[in-house]
Amino acid sequence: MFIKNQQNFWSGLMFMIIGAFFAILSATNYQLGTAARMGPGYFPFVLGLLLFVLGTIITIFSLGKKQSSEGDIEKFDWDLVFIFLGSIFLSALMLDNLGLYVSIVALVIFSGLASHEFSFKVALGTAIALVGFCYLAFIKGLGLVFPLYPAELADWSLTAKIFIPIGMLIALSILSRKLIQKV
Repeated sequence: MFIKNQQNFWSGLMFMIIGAFFAILSATNYQLGTAARMGPGYFPFVLGLLLFVLGTIITIFSLGKKQSSEGDIEKFDWDLVFIFLGSIFLSALMLDNLGLYVSIVALVIFSGLASHEFSFKVALGTAIALVGFCYLAFIKGLGLVFPLYPAELADWSLTAKIFIPIGMLIALSILSRKLIQKV
């Protein structure tokens, strides 16, 4: 038995691991209940099982009698993962200190840097649309309380005073490098 499609094989394996993890986690830490009276662990357990089954099906269909180069996986680009995760951590730090509007714009633009087809205009348009959606959905619709505008620098935590400027400098250097490469 050979791997016929590497992308499907590894994604199926990943689905199986994640599904099993959440099914076991919800079954051991929460009450499952029954289908008629669901407990807090029932829905995550069922979703974990469904993800595990889906991963199993994908993995089985990725195997064959002949080895094929279909769906070969290229070298993994760790830089993109760090850019994407860094943008999430940076925006989480920015939310309390710089407000919802600035943190969402930074999140969309900086996470967009992980794309090979990055366009500043598209990222800015998406950021503006997402700011509007978050305001309508979370502030007006659900009544959640988020700081909308930047707080005074004196109110920032020490962590924010250190890591927000560092993260912004790193993100801006990556952004400028991407924009220069396009010219």
